[in-house]
Amino acid sequence: MTDAPAAVASPRTTGTLFAGSGRDRPRLALFLNAGDPSFDVLERLVLALDEEGIDCLELAVPFPNSVTDGPTIHRSARRALEAGVDLASTLSFVARVRPRLSHLKIILLADWRHTVRALPMDAFLGAVGQARCDGLLLHGVPPRARPGYYVSAHRAGVPIVTTCFAGSSPATMAQAARNASAYLYLVSHFGTGEGAGPPDPARLATVIGALRKLTSVPIATGFGIRTGADVWAVGEAGADAAIVGSACVACLERALSADRDPVADIRPFLDALRTS
Repeated sequence: MTDAPAAVASPRTTGTLFAGSGRDRPRLALFLNAGDPSFDVLERLVLALDEEGIDCLELAVPFPNSVTDGPTIHRSARRALEAGVDLASTLSFVARVRPRLSHLKIILLADWRHTVRALPMDAFLGAVGQARCDGLLLHGVPPRARPGYYVSAHRAGVPIVTTCFAGSSPATMAQAARNASAYLYLVSHFGTGEGAGPPDPARLATVIGALRKLTSVPIATGFGIRTGADVWAVGEAGADAAIVGSACVACLERALSADRDPVADIRPFLDALRTS
């Protein structure tokens, strides 16, 4: 990444993500790896998500062997990497599709070790802003690098998604709450999302209540969210949004394996998520 453009302000105002969410019916955020399915199909899929009123897409720059993901997302990342998908092609895709969206926001997910560590941070953040990403979730940032990253991202006007676990220490939760400017991703379980059990509303409600005292940004909960009942449980716990990862990737994988149109298959999947 050379000759990156200067950092630009985010194209949205912090706080508009998940606007109007209710306690009993949170908004929906989905996870996908960029380039799986192919960018041509993914473009139609993203436009369909916008039409369906999905609030947010966490679009990952694919990277191998994520310790927080299970085999479904690993296979997806591997397919995208084998197709040559990287940071540049992902940002180019976002820049092309983002102006056509009326509702859906795109959060870029990038891995510190495999994608970001070797890049000048200001150049990277400038490219993220120039592509009109609505925010950035930087995966696996080591503790020593977080303060500098937070300062640089806030200065660049790139909204940040921070993460913490439901079982994180008070200090970790406070840091995540203090630095989140897009939303706070509350991970419901340790381990991998694909292997996680369904959300526990009572446990999550206690954690979300404590986080509400520390931040005014939306709180989105993920890991183990597969069904409409799971989405409902997250809403009962007070989250603004439910994040669906492996189940969404698996839906598209089944469509591709059966030579069906993933865009056609995603609509009944979304309808099921909206049904408790």
